[in-house]
Amino acid sequence: MTDLLASLRSPAELRALSRPELRRVADELRACVLENVSRTGGHLSSNLGTVELTIALHYVFDTPNDRIVWDVGHQTYPHKILTGRREAMPTLRQWQGLSGFPKRDESPYDTFGTAHSSTSISAALGMALASKVKGEKRHAIAVIGDGAMTAGEAFEALNNAGVYDDLPFLVVLNDNDMSISPPVGALNQYLTRLMSGQFYSAGKESVRNLLRNAPAPMRELAHKLEEHAKAIVSPTGTMFEEFGFNYLGPIDGHDLDALIPALENIKALKGPQFLHVVTRKGRGYKLAEADPVLYHGPGKFNPSEGIRPAAPGTVSAKTYTQVFGEWLCDAAAADKRVVGVTPAMREGSGLVEFEKRFPDRYYDVGIAEQHAVTFAGGLATEGLRPVVAIYSTFLQRGYDQLIHDVALQNLPVLFAIDRGGLVGADGATHAGAYDIAYLRCIPNMVVMAPADENECRQMLQTALGIDGPSAVRYPRGTGPGVKTEAGLSTLPVGRAQVRRQSAAPAGKRVAILAFGSMVALAENVAQAFDASVVNMRFVKPLDEATVLEMARTHDLVVTLEEAAVMGGAGTACVEALNANGVLVPVLQLGLPDTYIDQGTPAQQLASVGLDVPGITASIRRAMAERLGGSVEAV
Repeated sequence: MTDLLASLRSPAELRALSRPELRRVADELRACVLENVSRTGGHLSSNLGTVELTIALHYVFDTPNDRIVWDVGHQTYPHKILTGRREAMPTLRQWQGLSGFPKRDESPYDTFGTAHSSTSISAALGMALASKVKGEKRHAIAVIGDGAMTAGEAFEALNNAGVYDDLPFLVVLNDNDMSISPPVGALNQYLTRLMSGQFYSAGKESVRNLLRNAPAPMRELAHKLEEHAKAIVSPTGTMFEEFGFNYLGPIDGHDLDALIPALENIKALKGPQFLHVVTRKGRGYKLAEADPVLYHGPGKFNPSEGIRPAAPGTVSAKTYTQVFGEWLCDAAAADKRVVGVTPAMREGSGLVEFEKRFPDRYYDVGIAEQHAVTFAGGLATEGLRPVVAIYSTFLQRGYDQLIHDVALQNLPVLFAIDRGGLVGADGATHAGAYDIAYLRCIPNMVVMAPADENECRQMLQTALGIDGPSAVRYPRGTGPGVKTEAGLSTLPVGRAQVRRQSAAPAGKRVAILAFGSMVALAENVAQAFDASVVNMRFVKPLDEATVLEMARTHDLVVTLEEAAVMGGAGTACVEALNANGVLVPVLQLGLPDTYIDQGTPAQQLASVGLDVPGITASIRRAMAERLGGSVEAV
């Protein structure tokens, strides 16, 4: 048997295959995804579930002329393989390799960059209307998961799209959270084909024309009869019909003999269409089918063995996410006012144990960051102490609510911000580069960045006691390895910690003001210059007294943060110096004004000079330029 998949260089060649050959391609495609993800790590369950749907869409539609927008984008590995990137899959999520998400500059088939949820319908609608304005004929298709349909933006887009009754626009709901329900069988597939076919469409239009001049009660009766008939087949559909879509489904998303005819019929229809397909995460790999959460985003593993638990007695370093989860359980046990809120990130944010122990105080609001923030504000008005567990990059989606619904009213909501800084293989879309800059400009906010695991726990407890909004931002992964204390101790608000004092001669004294994850690096760098190191701890309120003292007793001040330099913590230090009339050379080091692609965290930091060699070199240059002398002499 020939390797069909290896012979396909584009979807155009896929369209020349027979139906039996497509099923072979599906098997080979699923094996290709499993083989590559097991070697590189990445999203597995969701991609195994979209194999047949991906084949059917590229088979029926003229891609890339017809535009497909994949929501979230962690379900697009089959799409990447079928669109000419199969041989590059071993570089997936690697430094200078393929992105784990759709990326416009990677392929013309990646029509829209997606990595955050619930944007596909809006983007595809924009594409469809742009084609209409330009007089171009093409279809626009949004593929969105049932989880992403919990976000308000998806419904805002549906509401907007439904008014364009002549637009070649399709929304495919990839429902992978439920098992295939009883209506999804031979009869339902027959009815779906019937409702998507030309005969049904023409008949429906003829009846409308016939009733156009009929009395209003008769037209209303006919409309209600149609709604009730569809509701018998699929009760879900009536909701989408109210948005102005023609609802079809649900159908088996793994059955090419059902998918392809339905899509071919839909392609010939006018107006916005909504196709509901049911798929199974992890399809074709029994271990992933049995535990799709475990196999959602695994690291490297042996497919024949699966993900193996750690050997008995193995002690792994504690992640910041684990530190947060343990603290929240302890804080909730000590204070009945504490509640946990997450926008569909229970596992990622470390809330699994909290949900088990405090189910009545755990709230997963779905992929709805705006709602999560305002909901927490509502909880706070009634005397509770809500803790919002959220990734830095996702809090951006609730920024107006953070300002208007929490900070403006000075409500005691604690934001536990995970993934502050660079995030490795997830790349630019998930990097927490901007939280310091966008938080420190908000009145009433207290912003902290821990240098180690125990300090993270202390800061969380400190924030819980603040009678106003607060944020603790911590990085992805493990810290320096500092053991966490069992108690619930706090830190003095707005006080830094001097970790090292310089004994260098006058004229060569360097002070490094480090924030969060950069403190450990600063201590390593400091040895080369006999520099002072300050663990700043608080971005806001800033410990101005310590900043001014360091400036007055040192010849060069270096600020160091794993966040955007523009408007960041270093800028706060410069503002403090300017406000107090202190003139001293300042070197601000942090993330530059660019997006940093996927790679290991070490590769990412090195690429922007935030590793030990890079920081050391930057300080040497600054000393030579601002204090005089050559770089070699410093």
